[in-house]
Amino acid sequence: MPERKISRSNIYVRQRGRLTQSQARALEAYSAEYLLEPADQLIDLQQAFGSNQPPTLEIGFGVGQALIEMAVNNPEKNFLGIEVYLPGIGALLHRCHEMDIHNVRVIRGDAKYVLENNCAKESLAQINIFFPDPWPKRKHQKRRIIQSSMIELIQQRLVSEGKVYLATDWEEYAYSMLELFSQSTGFYNLSPECFFTQRFDERPLTRFEARGIRLGHEVWDLCFQKKVQSA
Repeated sequence: MPERKISRSNIYVRQRGRLTQSQARALEAYSAEYLLEPADQLIDLQQAFGSNQPPTLEIGFGVGQALIEMAVNNPEKNFLGIEVYLPGIGALLHRCHEMDIHNVRVIRGDAKYVLENNCAKESLAQINIFFPDPWPKRKHQKRRIIQSSMIELIQQRLVSEGKVYLATDWEEYAYSMLELFSQSTGFYNLSPECFFTQRFDERPLTRFEARGIRLGHEVWDLCFQKKVQSA
């Protein structure tokens, strides 16, 4: 029986299931093109993409709907995704092949480890974190991806004036992320009110989010830009 973790009142859904046949076939057939296995060394992103364009990174892409839409809508840009769960990676690889997408690469692993060990400083143009695991119980909140140490790591890996986009349907987590980024000396809030923003045009509306909105759930978006480092 697969583990299942569902919030009934929020959009967030995470399911650890078995690979479908199509996902397994995609992993076997298309990993050579799309899946990066950097081990404990830095990724040569220019070689991985055949381009010197710093990629946009999505952390925790799920089944890859947003990542695929952004890659299709921005063919001149490169997109890197990090995900832990093989079914989601398999689904993404299947769609990439089916849609003839070539500006996407994927790493399976823990995002913080990948950023620390596989991504060079100032190598990413943008980082997207959409609907991360909210870990709603107070005793589990130390597991949340957005912590002060992670914000510092994100700052180091972004190019000058690189952006971080975040979205969540958990109000308490939204305010926590707003507070933590506001306390950072390395970012400034792109909201004119230094508060939450409207959903930016490039962020696709996934089917899970659309369903939540139909049910009356609210979503909070945030956008921060890395400050230019003084000489």
